[in-house]
Amino acid sequence: MTYETLHVDVEQGVATVTIDHPPLNLLDGKLIPDLLSFVAQVKDDDTVRVIVFQSADPEFFIAHGDMGFLTDPGLLTADGELVGGTNPVQTVNELIRTLPQVTIGKLAGFARGGGNEFLMALDMRFAAIGPAGQAQPETLMGIYPGGGGTKLMPELIGRARALELILGGELVGAELAERYGLINRALPAAELDDFVTTLSRRIAALGPAIIGIVKTAVDARDLAVESSLVTRLNFPDVAALATKLLGAGVQTREGERRLETILNEVHQR
Repeated sequence: MTYETLHVDVEQGVATVTIDHPPLNLLDGKLIPDLLSFVAQVKDDDTVRVIVFQSADPEFFIAHGDMGFLTDPGLLTADGELVGGTNPVQTVNELIRTLPQVTIGKLAGFARGGGNEFLMALDMRFAAIGPAGQAQPETLMGIYPGGGGTKLMPELIGRARALELILGGELVGAELAERYGLINRALPAAELDDFVTTLSRRIAALGPAIIGIVKTAVDARDLAVESSLVTRLNFPDVAALATKLLGAGVQTREGERRLETILNEVHQR
C-alpha cells in the first residue's frame, strides 16, 4: 500500500514508518487517514514485529494538530469506524496503542500537542539531546489535549507532573523528558539512529509469540494473567534454546560474567 504522507520500509521484522508531510508534518486530514490505513494493514501482519516511527523532517516529528480543526471543527472527521466514544485523533492513538507489535518513537525534533500525544501512545520513546522537544501547549490556545493526552500523560509521568506540563505548556527537552518519564532515554543525537535500530532488531528477533506474551502481561499488571500466559509458550522450542545457551556457557562462572553477550550471540545465529 502506498501513502501520501508516510514511507514504510520493512527489514528484519522491523517496519520503519517515516512521516513525510511537508511543511510541518501536521496531524491533519491527510496524515490521520494514512495512519489509520497503515494500522489496518499492519495489525494482522505477523512478519512485522516492531514498528519504528520517525520523521523525514529533522526539525519536526509531528508539529501538532491542524489549527484548522479549531477554526472549522467539521474538518475533524475520518473515514472508517471510530473507537467507541472517541474522535479521529483519539482513535488513531488508541489503535496504535493496542497494536500487537512493539511500537517505538524516534524523536529528533519537535513534537507538540497531537504530535506528542501520538508519541505517548507508543510503547517506547527515545529522543535526541539538544534538538528534541515535547510540549502540550493546548491550554495556551484556549483548549485542552483532546487526542488522549489527559489519559496518556498521567499514566507515564504521574498526575502532578502531567498537570504541570499540560497547564504550564512548557517545551521539555530530552533530558528533562527522560527524568520525568516522558521518554525512555535521552541520547546524544549522533547515537539515536544506531541505538533504535539495534534495539528494534533485537526485539523483532524474539518473534511474535514472546512479544505478544510480554505486552499482554505488562498491560494486564495482574499476577494471575502473567501465570496463565505460560500456556502460550512452545516448550520444545524453549528447551532447545536452553540447551544451546547451556552449551554456549550459561550457568558457568565465566559465562555468567558475559551473560547478555551470550544471549544476543545465540539469538543472532
